[in-house]
Amino acid sequence: MLDKIIRGGTVVDGSGQKSYRADIGITGNRIEVIGNLSEIEAGESLDATGLCVSPGFIDMHSHSDLSLIEDPRGLSKIHQGVTTEVVSQCGFSVYPLGGRYPTVPETTMGTAFTAQIDTVDWTDLAGYARRVTQKGSSINIIPLVGHVPVRASVMGYENRAPTDDELEQMRRLVAEMMEQAAFGLSNGLTLVPSAYADQHEVVELAKVAASYGGFYDTHKRGWSDWHFKASEEACEIGLQAGLPVQIAHMAIIDPRYQGKPDQLIAIMEDANARGADVMYDVYPYVASGTPLSQFLPGWAQEGGADQLVARIRDPETHKRISDEMDKGWFRGIPWDWATYYVASPGVKGDPAWTGRHVQEIADEWNVHPKEAFLRLIDISEDGIFSVVFNRTEEDMQCFMKHPLSLFGSDGNAVDADGHLSKANVHPRFYGAFPRVLGRYVRELGVLTLEEAVHKMTGKAAGRLGLSDRGRVAPGYIADLTLFDADSVSDRATFELPHQYAAGIPHVMVNGQWVLRDNAHTGAFPTGVLTR
Repeated sequence: MLDKIIRGGTVVDGSGQKSYRADIGITGNRIEVIGNLSEIEAGESLDATGLCVSPGFIDMHSHSDLSLIEDPRGLSKIHQGVTTEVVSQCGFSVYPLGGRYPTVPETTMGTAFTAQIDTVDWTDLAGYARRVTQKGSSINIIPLVGHVPVRASVMGYENRAPTDDELEQMRRLVAEMMEQAAFGLSNGLTLVPSAYADQHEVVELAKVAASYGGFYDTHKRGWSDWHFKASEEACEIGLQAGLPVQIAHMAIIDPRYQGKPDQLIAIMEDANARGADVMYDVYPYVASGTPLSQFLPGWAQEGGADQLVARIRDPETHKRISDEMDKGWFRGIPWDWATYYVASPGVKGDPAWTGRHVQEIADEWNVHPKEAFLRLIDISEDGIFSVVFNRTEEDMQCFMKHPLSLFGSDGNAVDADGHLSKANVHPRFYGAFPRVLGRYVRELGVLTLEEAVHKMTGKAAGRLGLSDRGRVAPGYIADLTLFDADSVSDRATFELPHQYAAGIPHVMVNGQWVLRDNAHTGAFPTGVLTR
């Protein structure tokens, strides 16, 4: 007698091998048997005829740290078939808290995490995990420790190298979070204050993560002329610190380097041939999503949002910022202001800005676009999250196909009717994984179905050291996604992003249905995973 049987589905088992038709028997939270179970009884059966049954998808890059506390259903991701998310990315974790970084700043909460949490009642990863456990979660959470709170706790938002004592304090904080089961260290080297770190600082902190068996996940430096150098730096950090490197949201956004993805991939291949262990994740869109202030000079952001706004309001430093912006984000490449969209104006911005690009707003205000850019940051008090069209389809597909790639959405688990429902969030929040299966597998044939599912499941689980997830096989945890290969698709667009994906009617986490017949069941069977 089994607890559940999924009957007649096409098993895409996550290994990359050819799919096959079989029944799947589940007892408790694990798969017990696969085969012809027509003569076996179960407490519950589901007819999966016409559907693929795969492991639950693993999102290698997410910022759902707080949104899964705000709403543990994780609807925009569950409807994508995502059952596991790697959070605390780009250096932004919600721990450790203390010293000069006593809580999660309001601007960070609204931009990086796109969540509204009334009370932050923890200071470390263990406390955060306890908070998640209070309600549970529909999605497995894999935590990293972010460089931002580690550095800011010790140094604030100061643009300088740490003293030996400060570096040792940071090392201790990383060690404490790794002891509390963080899977690795993340940073965001174009995002302050993480951007203020030199390679030596990152290597020293990465060595601590390595000593606990962790990996290094990096939003690499994306400055002018750094597209190739940043990948070289990431590889070198991995070699010096002795740990695997996962490069976040791989893309080429400098127009001078676009069309050269093979050269960028060759840097990682060469490093791996020299003993490194470097992979990357990619999302299937040609636009990024980021706080608008990321595109301002690093010195202007020193001290955090309050000091940035104060500098913009000071005539002398306003002019200095404006003059430096004339050089372009990529030195010598003019700004294309019509590619910078306001996705969310933040708590203090004007909702009327939503979905409009900087050039359009500048024309309405009758000012130069760079002045409108600064005014938007000023009025919102650095609360704007933007969407920027800065990638090419050809580069993205090349990155997607390569064996070193995995998939990450860089989007958060949100509710279509939640507080962000009026914001034009990036459609990756709702559509990244079904978009791969629909557009890039079924329509364009960039990947086979088995290849795509392997990257989303078994390959990702192996990268994370999850020995009992990521496969449809006896003994594995029953995290399962059932989808229709003929109809699975993303429906979210840049203009109308709050639309759940189609063709994924059922999702199981830890042996419990969290999505049945396209409706959330009210089950919250998981939380923060441990190494």
